[in-house]
Amino acid sequence: MALERIDNPALSERTSLGFGGCAAVELIVREENDLDAVADFLGRNALPPFVLGRGTNLLARNARHELVLLRAGLPSYPDRIEEQNGKIIVRAGAGLRLPGLLGWAQKAGFSGLEGLTGIPGSVGGAVAMNAGSYGVEFGDVLTRIRLWTPAQGLFWMHAADCEFGYRHFDPGCGKALIWEVELALDEASSRSVHKAMKQAYAQKRKTQPVTAKSAGCVFRNPEGDSAGRLLDKAGFRGARLGGVGFSEMHANFLVNMGNGTGEEALELMDQARMRVRELFGVNLETEVIIL
Repeated sequence: MALERIDNPALSERTSLGFGGCAAVELIVREENDLDAVADFLGRNALPPFVLGRGTNLLARNARHELVLLRAGLPSYPDRIEEQNGKIIVRAGAGLRLPGLLGWAQKAGFSGLEGLTGIPGSVGGAVAMNAGSYGVEFGDVLTRIRLWTPAQGLFWMHAADCEFGYRHFDPGCGKALIWEVELALDEASSRSVHKAMKQAYAQKRKTQPVTAKSAGCVFRNPEGDSAGRLLDKAGFRGARLGGVGFSEMHANFLVNMGNGTGEEALELMDQARMRVRELFGVNLETEVIIL
C-alpha cells in the first residue's frame, strides 16, 4: 500500500475541538515500508513534521500551519504475545483507538487499563501524553515502545529507559513517531474488567462533559491543587467567549459551543490564567498542545 498524501488537510476535521486551519500536507503511514517514503519526503522538504494522533489533546489556531502532519495509520489490532513474569504481554499499533484497545482487553479478560475508560484518542497519543485517570497512567503498563525517526528508522525502546511524568513522555531520542507498543496486563475475568470500566465511565459522566467537543483538561493541575477548582473559584465555570467556553460541568474543560475558533479559545484561556494568578498567585500551565 502506497503512502497516502493529503494536501491542505483541515485541522478542524482532525481535532476533537473541531477548529483549526489547514496544514500544508498530511502523510498517513499504513505500512512499515511507507516510512522510507516519509524520510525521503522530509529530506526533500523544509517543512517541519508534526505527529498527529486523533487530535483529542490539540488546540489549533485557525491560521494556516506550515507543517507536515504525520499520522500512524497502521491497522494493527491488539495481540497477545507471551506471558512474562506473571503478566500478559500485549502488542498494539499506535494508530489504534484507545477505546478499541480497552474494549479488546475487556473481552479478553485482561486488566490494568480500566481507569483509562472514557479517554478518547489513539494508543500512540496515550503514550505521547502519558494519558491517565483515576490513579492509572498509560506509562504504568508499558514495557516497550517501537519508535521511528528519519535518522534511526524503526527501533524498540524499553519503557524503563524512557522518561514518564504527568502528561509527559520523553524517549530521549528527540521527536519520534510512535509506531507500536507492548503492554503488561493481568489476567482477570471479563466480567470484573467490564464492571470496573462501567464504574470509571459512570464517574466521568458525572463530572466531565464526555460527549462535548472538547480537548479534555486545558491546564495542568498545579502541585497539590486542582486547576478546575481554581478556575471555578475564579468564576470561569461556564464562562464563554464567542463560540468557545469552559464547561458548566468541569471548569477545566474547554468546549467548542459551535463555530468556535482557536483564537477565541486562546484569548479565553489567557483571561482565565491571568485571573487565577491575580487571585491565588498560581501560574497555570497548559496541558493541551497548542498549534
